[in-house]
Amino acid sequence: MKTEIEKLKKIIDGSDNIVFFGGAGVSTESGVPDFRSPDGLYNTPDVRFDRYTPEYLLSHECFEREPKVFFEFYRQKLDTRSVEPNAAHRCLAKLEQMGKLRAVVTQNIDGLHTRAGSKNVYEIHGTTEKNYCTRCGKRFPAEYIFESKTAVPRCPCGGVVRCDVTLYGESLPEEAVEGAVRAIRQADVLIIGGTSLTVYPAATYVRYFRGSHLVIINREPLSYPLDPSKDIEIIGSIGEVLSSVITL
Repeated sequence: MKTEIEKLKKIIDGSDNIVFFGGAGVSTESGVPDFRSPDGLYNTPDVRFDRYTPEYLLSHECFEREPKVFFEFYRQKLDTRSVEPNAAHRCLAKLEQMGKLRAVVTQNIDGLHTRAGSKNVYEIHGTTEKNYCTRCGKRFPAEYIFESKTAVPRCPCGGVVRCDVTLYGESLPEEAVEGAVRAIRQADVLIIGGTSLTVYPAATYVRYFRGSHLVIINREPLSYPLDPSKDIEIIGSIGEVLSSVITL
């Protein structure tokens, strides 16, 4: 791994047009469970939703047909307000401050990149940090849903207040998607971290990259085509890897 770390440092030192594309593996290092790993979100002992599929519990259909079930699951499992950003989040924020990182594209909905200090973040699956009324459009903070005393949180106007998260069965946010694709297309270096590249359509965005160096940092090898003359894959903790080349 030492050789790959040295290559990564050289690549980062030589570029001021880096984009990071990340998934659940970035947040798991802060203690946020992955949705489908053996010890992940849907497999924790206190889940009491056995007759529902994981996709249904976070779907537009569940939100519309069984809002009490939807919000009970949402409050139990997606409250990350007390979670702290980890080394990976902080290193990426530092890279942006240094003028090297142009954008973070994330599949995560926990808002940890923004909390760590990153400014240009494209949250292509939305975020639990933002909420809005489905009737009048009024905006609400995360606390409004998580601390609501009613089964289904409502706006003073009577409308249901929902999370600004893309649910199964919904389209991804157009503005975030366009920004993410544009950043990846224009990047000189693309660092992929903490994702299996199996969640679609988000994973297809990587195909827009036409830059000089592709870097993959993941705990498991990915079956993704790399050019050994310019690309690198590092197997390990993304926080540890980035910390080894970026001084906080």
